[in-house]
Formats: sequence, structure tokens, C-alpha cells
Amino acid sequence: MEVHTEWEPDTCLLRIGGDLDASSSLVLDRALEQALAPGQRRPLVLVDCSGLQYISSPGIGVFIARLGDCEKAGTKLALFGMSEKIQRVFAILGLDQLIVIRSTRHEARAAALAA
Repeated sequence: MEVHTEWEPDTCLLRIGGDLDASSSLVLDRALEQALAPGQRRPLVLVDCSGLQYISSPGIGVFIARLGDCEKAGTKLALFGMSEKIQRVFAILGLDQLIVIRSTRHEARAAALAA
């Protein structure tokens, strides 16, 4: 699993790639923790999932756990670029009702800021 972080004035963009499973979920968790740190925090965290090939329960758990942290910090979380297969997993679990998930970065940004 790879996570690349880009800092913009009002956005933290995380680009993730590879397999998000039990062993790699800590990498994403640390990146999200850093994105929500008081000195680093931005109003919006966008996660580019276009390179994500696989996600397991612990990987999904990272998003669920950090969703509450985002709310406490006043930061919006949005995911975009998921494959149809991974998007289906989020939909089956009902997470598409809790987390903004869109096809493109522009759509994700607009939906998150409107929420």
C-alpha cells in the first residue's frame, strides 16, 4: 500500500494505491491522523482511491474510525476514483450513506463542502 499526501491551502489530498488490508491499514491510518493534526488540519480531506486495488475489513475500519475524528475536527472527508468493485463494498455496508463517495475529485469536493 502506498499513500502520498499533498497539502493544498484548504485541502489535504491523500492518493492511495495497492491493497488496503490488515497489514497496510496502519499506513493509511497514520496519514489520516497526520491530516487531522491540529497544525496540519484542513477543512477538507480528499482521498484518491483510483490506485486502490483491494480493501479488506480493517481497511474499511480505518475510514469508519477516522470519520468520527473528522467530524470532531470540523473536517469533511470525501473519497473519489474508486473502482466499481470497491465502491460496491462500501455500498453493501451502507458506508456510501456516511462517507461522500464520488467518481471525480471535483464531484467529491463539491459534495463534501455542500454536506
